[in-house]
Amino acid sequence: MHASSASFRPRVLHVTQPVDGGVARVVTDLVRAQLADGLDVTVACPGGAFADGVRALGAAVRHWPATRSPGSSLAREVRCLARVAGEVRPDLVHAHSAKAGLAGRLAVRGRIPTVFQPHAWSFEAVGGGTAALALRWERWGARWAGRVVCVSEAERATGVRAGIAARWAVVPNGIDPERFRPAAAGTARAGLAPLAGLDPAAPLAVCVGRLCRQKGQDVLLRAWEAVVRRVPGARLVLVGDGPDRDRLRADAPGSVLFAGAVPDATAWYQAADLVVLPSRWEGMALAPLEAMACGRAVVVTDVDGARESLPPALAARCLVPPEQPARLAAAVAELLLDPPLRASLGDRGRRHVLSAHDVRHAAERIADVYRDLLDAAPAGRSPRPPRAGIPPFGRSRGRGSTEARGAAPGRPLDTGRGVQAHPAPQHAESEHRESIHS
Repeated sequence: MHASSASFRPRVLHVTQPVDGGVARVVTDLVRAQLADGLDVTVACPGGAFADGVRALGAAVRHWPATRSPGSSLAREVRCLARVAGEVRPDLVHAHSAKAGLAGRLAVRGRIPTVFQPHAWSFEAVGGGTAALALRWERWGARWAGRVVCVSEAERATGVRAGIAARWAVVPNGIDPERFRPAAAGTARAGLAPLAGLDPAAPLAVCVGRLCRQKGQDVLLRAWEAVVRRVPGARLVLVGDGPDRDRLRADAPGSVLFAGAVPDATAWYQAADLVVLPSRWEGMALAPLEAMACGRAVVVTDVDGARESLPPALAARCLVPPEQPARLAAAVAELLLDPPLRASLGDRGRRHVLSAHDVRHAAERIADVYRDLLDAAPAGRSPRPPRAGIPPFGRSRGRGSTEARGAAPGRPLDTGRGVQAHPAPQHAESEHRESIHS
């Protein structure tokens, strides 16, 4: 992206629920890139390390006292967010993850161009009646999103199969290849206190992620006993925190270490011989991308999103079926025993990340989505002045808006800017004209 030379700067309001891990890093990187390009960025979120981090970058931060999940406080949270939007007067609202997507769309209700980015679907994370309610909401709330941005084609396809009639855009996650870069494993291990006293030459597998059912660390622990039988002396480190921490600790053998939450996992990737992500579902996980950028081989489960993070050439060696500890153990042990193969896979992985998942490319594609929405927004829909003279920002190629070019329902629209956009089915605008009241 590059900043416009005009005096007008699009004003963006990012909305997040309590976030950590991958979502926090994605939003932080996006805010950093947008500030560098001259956008006027405000973030509405609860306090904490994430809020401190984006404030330090130069973004305005508005306190939004939201919980992670919907509950009795939802109506109050929606009213609070509506007040924030009225005071900030953004040109565009970008809501991240399920809860912020729910509250943000209820607060704005399409009166301001709105982007919703699920970062993995909420109805996949729960079961029973809760999943049914989450899906019903996503079908309903899609009308109040000018774009639903998915981080993988698989995430978009899941939404389509679930009956969500949205205007889609696919923007794969990106990472900073200057921050995540190869380094000598021995040097990295020397600076990590949890590894003190361990044999520095011991084979080391690392799993980075929130300790929760989605990330599948319980499956990895079931596989680990078989790994140690084949690779004596191997160690596994779980990096992260979450609701399953105590249960996982109770089930872990002595060869497994818990590093807890860390502000920066770079040193852990660099210290690892192998990085493992045994997820049950993903939008597009950052951990494999970050690990490959550090030149490390990875083993990931063959689930939507995680699959798309790998280049096709690595799939045969690095993908295993989910929920199968024996297959996971075999793949992990094979790579721990083969340093030349790990090095080759790590090198190919880094080249793939540099070409397909640079965070700068992701930020440019988000800018393309914003520009299409702002170009297409009717004058007067935003509380800011009419946008007849708004100059383009990000990469300008003069191709016009996504809606104007058209395509067959359900097929990608070529925006000409490196982002796949997908139109809503033609019935989407006519269905369910009633309002939702908070």
